[in-house]
Amino acid sequence: MKRLHVNVAVNDIAESVRFYSVLFGAGPVVQESDYAKWMLEDPRVNFAISTHGTIRGLDHLGIQVEDKAELEAVSGALKAAGAAVFDQGETTCCYAKSDKAWVRDPQGIAWETFLTHGRSTTYGDSAALPAAASVVMSDAAQSCCAPAADPQPKSACCG
Repeated sequence: MKRLHVNVAVNDIAESVRFYSVLFGAGPVVQESDYAKWMLEDPRVNFAISTHGTIRGLDHLGIQVEDKAELEAVSGALKAAGAAVFDQGETTCCYAKSDKAWVRDPQGIAWETFLTHGRSTTYGDSAALPAAASVVMSDAAQSCCAPAADPQPKSACCG
């Protein structure tokens, strides 16, 4: 079974942990000085916050899978949809060891699909994705998790 992943870049971890813990009715399952994660069942979501995003707000979305077959299926679906997929492979990110692939949707939002297979004591194992990822993701510098976001115009609709 797959789980939606949402990652939000925040200014203040303590304030955000307090807010989301009240909202979700539970504390995070992982909490570090720069990162926190909730593994919720209702709704089924891996919700994470960190101070590492390039801009504050929605940093990236993703689909967390439970095995290699699901990872290949989701990556294949992204390719079939016509998106240029960057297969990052094994990496350490967000205090976890994972296999992952990245893509940008038509609006420019970064999406990852990933299979987590262990915890890590560090946030990430590299400061940047390989240069080849910039073709898919962005021309800007890449971070360990979501690639640098392209500036998007603000909508007048929702303030």
